[in-house]
Amino acid sequence: MGIKKFSIYKVPEGNGFLNPGFSDMPHYMGYTCDIFDEEVGHIMKVTSALANKKIKQLEEEKSYWISVERDSRTYTAAIGEEPVVPEYDYRMVSETIDSIDRKIVALRHAINRANCENSVETAEGMLTIDALLVRMAQLNQRKTTLDGMRKTLPKERLGSTASWGNISKAPEYCYANYDIELAKADYEKINEMILSMQLALDKYNQTFEFEIGL
Repeated sequence: MGIKKFSIYKVPEGNGFLNPGFSDMPHYMGYTCDIFDEEVGHIMKVTSALANKKIKQLEEEKSYWISVERDSRTYTAAIGEEPVVPEYDYRMVSETIDSIDRKIVALRHAINRANCENSVETAEGMLTIDALLVRMAQLNQRKTTLDGMRKTLPKERLGSTASWGNISKAPEYCYANYDIELAKADYEKINEMILSMQLALDKYNQTFEFEIGL
């Protein structure tokens, strides 16, 4: 079984694709996907959303072949019994799994490269997609902290009051050591920033196209 080589192609604007006569082009969510095979001469132009969908399909296909190998690589038979030998080709299964892995590597590399090379406008200025993903993770972590802080009471009694004979222990209180209203305001601000960044990221994932050779 041959292993197809994936690579990334840059196609000059206005030049069309490497095979301009190829018209049987599949579509995904309204965006054209032109298929390029290095052995034939076609290119796949995809969005990040489509590339991730393809990765998921490949991972499901890999899981299938791993399951086939696990269930077929050994068999049992009693002495004197005609064994039922499952159909299993070690070389074919190994090469199939390796081919799938190489495709996944190429797709993830293409996504990561596009994420490093392209930017979107955010409330914090222009950010590359990879930087945006890191920033969103940071903001989500801070949002979780502020969510708890904004719900804190200014003064809260701790536990119950214990007493021994006529002696009662003075109640203890927990006091907020910060401006709760400020925490609430920062929470809302960060929440809006995350929403805005997510919208920009979603638009990029659904509309920006890059090329992968198959």
